[in-house]
Amino acid sequence: MTGMEKVTDWNALWRELVEVRACDRHRRFEAGADGKVADPWADRARKFLQGVNERWKDADSSRRFILSQLDADSTVLDIGAGAGAWATLLAGKAKSVTALDPSAAMLAVLREDMEARGISNIDVVQGSWPETDVAPHDFSLCSHAMYGCADLAGFIRKMEARTRKLCFLVLRAPAIDGVQAEAALRVWGQPLDSPNFTIAYNVLMQMGVYANVLMEDTGFWKPRTSPSLEAARERLKRGLGLFGVDAHDGFLTELLQRRLSWRDGVYVWPREVRSALVYWSPAGQGG
Repeated sequence: MTGMEKVTDWNALWRELVEVRACDRHRRFEAGADGKVADPWADRARKFLQGVNERWKDADSSRRFILSQLDADSTVLDIGAGAGAWATLLAGKAKSVTALDPSAAMLAVLREDMEARGISNIDVVQGSWPETDVAPHDFSLCSHAMYGCADLAGFIRKMEARTRKLCFLVLRAPAIDGVQAEAALRVWGQPLDSPNFTIAYNVLMQMGVYANVLMEDTGFWKPRTSPSLEAARERLKRGLGLFGVDAHDGFLTELLQRRLSWRDGVYVWPREVRSALVYWSPAGQGG
């Protein structure tokens, strides 16, 4: 067979997309005198937790399955715990939970929530993964907190090294024909616009990890809204790293006019992202 292209290095693709997103975050948050970017959650950690609690009013298959694997002797590592929605949920079933997150603001909200609920079996640790070392746990979980790590393979190997039973990843799984996918296909030549489930699963496969997948039964997330086509286009451009580049503006505007709907005074994006739970045993490579 001739004309075969080189096999995709999925970890390298993940890294490239993380770097695009990192550039966007750096532009939106000013660096201080020490060159460090301020905690982006400083004034919105509580609102973030409220949003999660609102979404979690309805049960979902990811939470049901993970809780079903725990017992009263289980220890759990929650990587990127944020304001602690997962940590407090797991603490009700497990012996202990270690909640790791780099944001002081998020962890302050978690501590407040623990005190209000009378929860005492969560160990709160400020730090980033995989840089921060912790003791081995029975289970490890990272829910939507891996998108800022450029080396996903290294992230995963560290999880495996600190997990005795099962590793869990909860990732966004975008539709391959979504608005962002169509924009990425035109601009980048491939439809994967962000670090996501598709890339992560292929990273695992290239690592020799044959993980299980459970698509969340709640379906696609609530659609995004934008006040104007210009705002929607700027959102697309930020995600694609098109800072100061207007070569694609005509196409992106046409795309948004064609795919977005005008309802109740805002432009509504199609529902195009859902969550996927990926899990495997570090010893058995599958579960």
